[in-house]
Amino acid sequence: MRLMLILFFAGMSMRLAAQQGSGPQLIRTIPGEFTSFAADVLGNLYTIGKDNQLKKSGPSGDSVGVYNDVRRFGKLSYIDASNPLKTLLFYRDFRTIVVLDRFLNVVNTIDLRKQNIFQAKAICTSYDNNIWVWDEQESKLRKIGEDGRILSETADLRMVFDEVPVPATLFDQDGFVYCYDPARGMYVFDYYGAFKNRLPLLQWKDLQVIGKTILGRLDGKLMTYTVGTLQLNEKPLPAALRDSERIRLMRQGIFVLDADAIRLFTLQ
Repeated sequence: MRLMLILFFAGMSMRLAAQQGSGPQLIRTIPGEFTSFAADVLGNLYTIGKDNQLKKSGPSGDSVGVYNDVRRFGKLSYIDASNPLKTLLFYRDFRTIVVLDRFLNVVNTIDLRKQNIFQAKAICTSYDNNIWVWDEQESKLRKIGEDGRILSETADLRMVFDEVPVPATLFDQDGFVYCYDPARGMYVFDYYGAFKNRLPLLQWKDLQVIGKTILGRLDGKLMTYTVGTLQLNEKPLPAALRDSERIRLMRQGIFVLDADAIRLFTLQ
């Protein structure tokens, strides 16, 4: 599956460059006023409406599940749908993670404060089905279990960096944890917590990491960087994607969030 996604993105970049005239082709429209969305590798779509209801729909648009208690812990900060069988909801203000099953039933609720994590900045699912947490107060990348117990952590990064990163998003890919601070760049750690590299990719939006490829949007362009090659590429985005609120590239195509709908595009 991961190899298919990498090949898809490589082809996507070439098509974006070659087909500016024809532009993206619309596959599906999901009408509504949405505040956020996520998509998984199976083509399932997770949407948050202005009524604060979380819905999951399958690749054909059929309803899979509904979660109505999305505002119980205040404003939802992040949806992690990287594992189609387990969805993470992160409430930054309440330092709380809600774990849902594939039908959006609650499996567990993790109060990070019980583990003395009082300023969790970002989270993501780890390779071994646990959870990475960036602890801003302690300046540590930590891995916790579903019970909230701390399994591993880095050293205090204030002793490592002159300027400590404040990641907005985390990604676990191919043996590394990518921690993205838009103001300082991408910080890369291995699974043992050792710092490996910093990549000066600044102010990218809609960031994704697939394999060794980092993708994002900057100034109306699709940006791609392949780790280990020093190859930074940029391609102009078609008008239909350039001004959208959010885009996410998946194997099925490009999910685009606009004011009145979420649309799925592909390029032929």
